Amino acid sequence: MRRDVDPCVDFYTYSCGGWQANNPIPPDRPSWDVYSKLETENLQYLWGLLRTAAEDRADRNPAERLSGDLFAACMDEPHIEARGLRPLEDALASIAALDSRSQLPVVLAHLQSAAEDDAFVFAFSSQQDPSDSNSEIATLVSGGLGLPDRDYYFKPDAKSLEIRARYRAHVTKMLELADGAESADPAGSANPAGSANPAGAANPAGSANPAVAKAAAREADVILRFETALARATLTRVDKRDPNKVNHRVTARELQQLSPHFAWARYFKERAGADARIAPNYSVLNVTEPKFFRAAGALLEATPLDDIKIYLRWHVLNERAHLLPHWIADEDFDFYQHYLRGIEQPPPRWKTCVRTVDEHLGEALGKLFVERTFSATTKQAALDMLQGIEATMKQRIAALDWMTPATKAKALEKLAGMRAKVGYPEHWRDYGGLVIARDDYFGDVVRAARFENDRELAKIGKPVERDEWGMTPPTINAYYDPQMNDINFPAGVLQPPLFDTRIDAAPSWGDTGSTMGHELTHGFDDEGRQFDAKGNLHDWWAPRDAKEFSRRAQCVVDQYAGYTVIDDIKVNGELTLGENLADLGGTILAYVGWQAATAQMHLESVDGLTPDQRYFVGMAQWACGSERPEIMRLHAATDPHAPLPDRVNGVVVNMPEFARAFSCKAGQPMVKKPEAICRVW
Repeated sequence: MRRDVDPCVDFYTYSCGGWQANNPIPPDRPSWDVYSKLETENLQYLWGLLRTAAEDRADRNPAERLSGDLFAACMDEPHIEARGLRPLEDALASIAALDSRSQLPVVLAHLQSAAEDDAFVFAFSSQQDPSDSNSEIATLVSGGLGLPDRDYYFKPDAKSLEIRARYRAHVTKMLELADGAESADPAGSANPAGSANPAGAANPAGSANPAVAKAAAREADVILRFETALARATLTRVDKRDPNKVNHRVTARELQQLSPHFAWARYFKERAGADARIAPNYSVLNVTEPKFFRAAGALLEATPLDDIKIYLRWHVLNERAHLLPHWIADEDFDFYQHYLRGIEQPPPRWKTCVRTVDEHLGEALGKLFVERTFSATTKQAALDMLQGIEATMKQRIAALDWMTPATKAKALEKLAGMRAKVGYPEHWRDYGGLVIARDDYFGDVVRAARFENDRELAKIGKPVERDEWGMTPPTINAYYDPQMNDINFPAGVLQPPLFDTRIDAAPSWGDTGSTMGHELTHGFDDEGRQFDAKGNLHDWWAPRDAKEFSRRAQCVVDQYAGYTVIDDIKVNGELTLGENLADLGGTILAYVGWQAATAQMHLESVDGLTPDQRYFVGMAQWACGSERPEIMRLHAATDPHAPLPDRVNGVVVNMPEFARAFSCKAGQPMVKKPEAICRVW
């Protein structure tokens, strides 16, 4: 804390100024906060587990063998360096062999099946059907961009122009390095600078060859034109938050009419491949952005085939750069992490490898983590707190003066149907059939990505697996799923200092209680409220109540739109609305729940803070942290969360309870006029 700061002037700095002063941002991080610190501590613990699991012992169980061998393969940097670009050969050969547009569905299907993201024009997977939450539906999603957001391709301000220029230079450099390696060594087996330059700082074959440099620059222009055309057809992030704007059920025939020159049936057949789990049931699909798929189909038809091959080749290199030798990976880091996010240096290798295992084998690693860290006592304490939060929400809905009885009944029905999942899955994921080799890091990640992609496709047309989790057990985060209508708190986030059963209830409810209330409130934010108790996209609101909700939500939009992120960049009040509503609603729920839980206790002041003051400080201190300017700019465009100080100060200004706790006076920055207070739930 910084007690020299008046809490009624800047409550965030009062609560977190000391943490900020004593916790500088590490060089391998874009930001540093309480969550990041706990994540690092978890990574260190997982590192220990994985070092043991990586020992080539005969008595390892399946979870240890899979996670340990992937970790060992990732840590074997000399082998990764020695292989050079050879791991890309199959993907690049399939692109080079493209001599007809009719082959595009096959090539895209194969590239996407092993991709970790939506790099190749679009993504295809399963989704819980928005109109029938009990079943899975085939889903097509826009993609194919190399910059973090579609707006980066259009914004005319000086910074956006600079970013596009830097991106073009980055694409050019990456292509130079790759082309230089291939021309120096057609097999792409290694960095040709390797023997002459043990540090391997760069591949001089690219930059030293003017023809290679000129060709790379021309190809970068092709790539930017293609991506800009895709971006122009892509919905904004604000639009994507509206579930009705990304729910478009179409038949296979209607999809074919959207993109008449792309053979969708052949594409789907290739995605299914020989995997016996996948039954191609694509008679009805959710095409999340019809405009995009109409435009993408036309683009693939109108663009010269050689230019399409250039675009695809770039995305193979870009999507897999982090798996390749450092003379490629370092250039990738320099643009995406150093330039766009401000990170000063790459993380130590062990951190990269722990994160890789968590990403691809999260429930195998998570099982090892939970067995050693998450007690039944902690789980029960979290469930007890959740029940208190839910009881408070029930009372508040019943007492709302702006909602009609019929809508209240539906809201209470939804609340009653909300399921709490705490710690870890009831049934651990089966990784049977996934091959992980200690000497093939690139292949391991590609096979793991293909395994997960195929697992998702195998769900199509089948009942929803409601016990499944969207986060791994060690994750320092929590979430609400509107279609599952469940709130999820992994074991990783239920640890000190975020959740500590040994400290007094006030800061514990302020921190974890407000987080639990936050996730519960997501079920009733501007997006979550559109789903009913069963998770179907269904309007259960009376028109008058919906109008009143929107009026109250607009108060929050307007408030946060007045906050400055950095320079002249303001918070996007519409993009961050859901999180801002959840922050406000969650803090109120936890405050009322804490009062109920401690009503029969005689609470004393501690460290010069009253119980109410300790509650609010506990609420603020989950958010203690700092961000680099680069990541602040990036988050302003892409992150649905407001900056950390606004997530604290923006809440307490709407709570008279806070003003009373700190004896704030009218007119001080942390005090709103009564008529200006935003309040929904």
